[in-house]
Amino acid sequence: MNEFFPQLAQQLVNGLTLGAIYALIAIGYTMVYGIIGMINFAHGEIYMIGAYVGLVVLTAIGAQAGYPLPLVLGAALLVSVLITGLYGFAIERVAYRPLRGGPRLGPLISAIGMSIFLQNYVQIGQGARDVSVPMLIAGAIDIPMGGDFTVTIPYSRLLIVSVTVVLMIALTLFIGGSRMGRACRACAEDMRMANLLGIDTNRVISFTFVLGAMLAAVGGVLIGLSIGKLNPYIGFIVGIKAFTAAVLGGIGSIPGAMLGGVLLGLAETLASGYMPSEYKDVVAFGLLVLVLLFRPTGLLGKPDVEKV
Repeated sequence: MNEFFPQLAQQLVNGLTLGAIYALIAIGYTMVYGIIGMINFAHGEIYMIGAYVGLVVLTAIGAQAGYPLPLVLGAALLVSVLITGLYGFAIERVAYRPLRGGPRLGPLISAIGMSIFLQNYVQIGQGARDVSVPMLIAGAIDIPMGGDFTVTIPYSRLLIVSVTVVLMIALTLFIGGSRMGRACRACAEDMRMANLLGIDTNRVISFTFVLGAMLAAVGGVLIGLSIGKLNPYIGFIVGIKAFTAAVLGGIGSIPGAMLGGVLLGLAETLASGYMPSEYKDVVAFGLLVLVLLFRPTGLLGKPDVEKV
């Protein structure tokens, strides 16, 4: 019993880190759905590509070459964000825009096909085996909890939470105060009316895909530095979990995506800490089922209003 609370504190730290990554990716799902009412099932592969681009940049500049750590990390994040932003733009133009006016099943199948294509594209280019990522951010903060138990907060995980908080604040300010942010909110409210009022809806939709891809890329680079390995399949399961987080919080709601990501991360880590690890996915998806049974729109989602 004396170890219960220290173990709980450690699992909460791990859960916040995982939840921050889920939140970064879930925002891409929720923004696309909020504006065009479709799910981008290739979004998890964008996260995976962002992680690989970051690794390529670290390898190119020489992670151990003696350059300042902020410069190395900044370069990896900048290049990854720019390249994955282009991928997000291309996915919207190739897999969504030509099918936007047709049956809703078409874009769904197209997105799944794009996901498979990107996964195999990276597998052919980088190989199917795990590749190691340099552990640039070593060390941790140790917090004694009494007895022999210590809560460990690695600097890499502290960086993930810090960067996520900063990005969430910046995104909230951008959506609330910028011209493009107002255009995004107008399109989410009524796409047809926004178009009639002179808003370039195609530009807004493309921007949404690009912005979501950039946030996913940040998550990919940071988690690669934290766990130290990558493979072409990491995007699929993380993408499904992030989509679950978006639905849990209320898909279409940016605060809901943040909340859903944190709750899902905490649920997974607490389940793996106090139950056999095989049950962590059962607990995570069981939480989703319970929330949808009692609140079908998610925790912060709003009921759809039929426009007549």
